[in-house]
Amino acid sequence: MSGAEFVPLSLTPILIGVFAAIACALPGNFLVLRRQALIGDAISHVVLPGIVVAFLITGTVSTWPMMIGAAAAALLAVLLIEAIRRLGGIEPGAAMGVVFTTMFAGGVLLLERSDTSTVHLDVEHALMGNLESLIWLDAFGWGSLLDPEALAGLPPELFRMGLSMIGVIAFVWLFWRPLKISTFDEGFAQVMGMRTNLIGMSLVAVSALAAVAAFDAVGSIIVIAMFICPPAAARLMTNRLAAQVGWSVIFATLSAVLGYVLAGYGPLWLGAEDSVSAAGMIATVSGIVLGLAAVFGPARGGTQG
Repeated sequence: MSGAEFVPLSLTPILIGVFAAIACALPGNFLVLRRQALIGDAISHVVLPGIVVAFLITGTVSTWPMMIGAAAAALLAVLLIEAIRRLGGIEPGAAMGVVFTTMFAGGVLLLERSDTSTVHLDVEHALMGNLESLIWLDAFGWGSLLDPEALAGLPPELFRMGLSMIGVIAFVWLFWRPLKISTFDEGFAQVMGMRTNLIGMSLVAVSALAAVAAFDAVGSIIVIAMFICPPAAARLMTNRLAAQVGWSVIFATLSAVLGYVLAGYGPLWLGAEDSVSAAGMIATVSGIVLGLAAVFGPARGGTQG
């Protein structure tokens, strides 16, 4: 494929996919090590009704209403889980499962009953995102990267996802030491005066930020996969946290790029006429990477700082 075709049709979707994968994989490392990997799954489920309600109230799909709606949905989920656990005497994991699936189903029903024809927000986009449609129509080739008029036509999702990734990177870099200590030895962190509850809540908040930013572009399937698969695969490659984070970024990037390419061209190479979902293929590739790491990964012991 020439630059005249690749730049307008594939460059921005691939970059958005990579940014989303990295933004989710970075906090996912600490969630996996804290045995809270399903929090990423939970976030991707509970934010849907909040985002839909925010759209119904404002009539637009923009960052701040989506964030406020997602935060309100997350707070409601916490309250419902605690109420079910206390009133019904149900084990916390079961209560979480009930609330997460119910809220996600409620969000899907709201989408089906709402008029979202003017925006990229429906059941298909909630699950698969709209990555394939985030093309750069004003681009004409590699020279577009230096053309101000062409750059003005970049998809807004690229900037949103890029800023979210930078924010996540900044959080991990600034709070690396407290995150590392509280992840491996919470008691020692408390003795040192660290507010471990606040650190944990901040990690979840950053994870929610990444999930909400990625939701519109890549959908819930990639969000769930990227929170778990690259960090889990990286965990099997090394016994050191810094190296694990590095491996997770490599695996997330590989999954996004290879998944997008295989989704568009894989079926054609096999003789089929139509491409497949980029989100589904990216998640599939990330699962394959995890499977290969489970079989061939050199590290299966405890991780060290």
